[in-house]
Amino acid sequence: MSGSVLVDTGPIVAILSEFDEHHQVCVEQLQHLRRPLLTCWPVITEAAWLLRSYPRAIGTLLSSFGRRPFELVSLTEADLSGIAAILARYKGLGIQLADASLLHLADREGIGIMFTLDRRDFGVLRLAHGKKLRLIP
Repeated sequence: MSGSVLVDTGPIVAILSEFDEHHQVCVEQLQHLRRPLLTCWPVITEAAWLLRSYPRAIGTLLSSFGRRPFELVSLTEADLSGIAAILARYKGLGIQLADASLLHLADREGIGIMFTLDRRDFGVLRLAHGKKLRLIP
């Protein structure tokens, strides 16, 4: 999956909500990214929670898979120990399940680019071999 981009909750919410302060920058960034953008169920769950006041946006989110711009990457039972290890390693940061799942997927799939608004956490998180993720925008 080299050349692929993982997408975090923040940009998804910003793209789907015109009222989000990061809407314009995320929509513009989306136009320049190779698609589909990869994500996982914990991110979708978090995005749906944040968009709960906008049922139409949740519907758009759920219908945006399989036809772009997003693609769901599966997590299985075999991935749980890796995600748990990331949560334990960064317990002082208080990272959430979605962030740990994305970092695990980045390691598992060899993806080095993260579309995120969360520079506080993802600026600190490291891939298994110590390398930093490239954060966009």
